[in-house]
Amino acid sequence: MATPHQAHPTPERIFDALNAYQQTFCLKGAIELEVFTHIADGATTPAEIARRAGADARGMRILCDYLTIHGFLAKEDGGYGLTPDSAIFLNKRSPAYIGTISRFLDLDAHVGHFHDIAAVVRKGGTLHGHGNMEPNNPAWVEFAHSMVPIIMPAARALPEILMKPDHPAKVLDIAASHGMFGISMALHNRAAQIFAVDWENVIAVGIENAAKAGVSDRFHAVAGSAFEVDFGSDFDIVLLPNFLHHFDVPTNVALLKKVHAAMKPGGTLATLEFVPNDDRITPPVPAAFSMMMLASTERGDAYTFREFDSMFQQAGFGASTIQAVPNSPMQLIVTARP
Repeated sequence: MATPHQAHPTPERIFDALNAYQQTFCLKGAIELEVFTHIADGATTPAEIARRAGADARGMRILCDYLTIHGFLAKEDGGYGLTPDSAIFLNKRSPAYIGTISRFLDLDAHVGHFHDIAAVVRKGGTLHGHGNMEPNNPAWVEFAHSMVPIIMPAARALPEILMKPDHPAKVLDIAASHGMFGISMALHNRAAQIFAVDWENVIAVGIENAAKAGVSDRFHAVAGSAFEVDFGSDFDIVLLPNFLHHFDVPTNVALLKKVHAAMKPGGTLATLEFVPNDDRITPPVPAAFSMMMLASTERGDAYTFREFDSMFQQAGFGASTIQAVPNSPMQLIVTARP
């Protein structure tokens, strides 16, 4: 059926979708060639951009035209300029640069989960063992190194919401990865002690980042699976950033019961997640995240707030609230521990 803005049916959207992988890898290539940074530094012609990138001038012209077609560059009189988004997020000189995220999002192993979606749908989950949740999966080391820029707005926002400076607080950071959520809490509150849980090969990156931030004395690494290690007890705050979407409801409820047992009465659970509306098709980014979970995990999903609230209550928690996180597609769910 034609949409209100479409005079007659057309195969254009179908053609574009089946070729969309080209946009992914052309953007990744442009980031690797530092095209956006070279343009920011004053190179505007294909020949000059190519010279700085160590590339072929014709190849660069074709790439830059393609990037212009898709809104990443602007073109005038044969020269190229940056669009506002590219200037802020893809120029390496910008403090908001996020180009490193392509190293994780476009890993061969990650992209490989999508090569046979028909088989994935028939099975109802990843075709590759435990998918991204294989123990000590090296993909998560890359995640820890490359995804920091995209999560920092949320990492900086959480301490203001969850704690007061200089009030003693024992904080558990589950699936800590790069460690930046716990590190941000430690930087905000000099009386906070952070206990960061992740696989040994992954938490090593968090240990490095804690040293760089000067909080090593208050950053305690707990190596191992969140489902198996001893968390300890008497935590005032527990952070669950982008973890529950990897698992089914029963698995999450079991983990949440373990978290509940490790917390002080009156403690706070802070869950950061991609949360679609009840219709599961809006907003687009959180709603589409369920497809990533289908392809790359055994039983993961993007859960609605209603579903999260039910899981928390099954695990013994009290009321939850949800709020937007500035400059992030994720939302923060804050839950009380009675």
